[in-house]
Amino acid sequence: MPELKILNSKEIKETYKLVERQWGAGIKLDYGFLRNSKGRVFVVSKDIAKIDFSKLRMNSVGMYFCEAGSRGIRLSIEGSQIVGPKAAKNMVELDDEETKKWLKGEDLEKECRECSGFVILKNKKDFLGTGKYSNGRILNYVGKARRIIVHNQ
Repeated sequence: MPELKILNSKEIKETYKLVERQWGAGIKLDYGFLRNSKGRVFVVSKDIAKIDFSKLRMNSVGMYFCEAGSRGIRLSIEGSQIVGPKAAKNMVELDDEETKKWLKGEDLEKECRECSGFVILKNKKDFLGTGKYSNGRILNYVGKARRIIVHNQ
């Protein structure tokens, strides 16, 4: 499994610390963690240890959870849905109109005085992913394949 590295307990604890530092969320997941060469972290059932990967080449397996690197930690949409309910800071509540813009892939103009770095976006009970907050603007990281396409009627 050359493209994926299984994280040891120290590396997993470091990921938890990054989540705690950024969102004030203490999480503990009963999963294995793997990281690819691009810094993307995936969570997977611990039963993956039973599989012989010596003849396989993969760049991802399991659920994409986050990307950790020099710019901090950025959760995937699914990662925000896991961390969001426990987050105590760097959360931004969107109204319905802002949510539509976000899901179309647009950046948002929004003030958040207590926010810094990556923020989790939420509309009512739905967690929508993370964006980078800077100077009253939230940069959108929703992948093109996951954006809502609105056709003119």
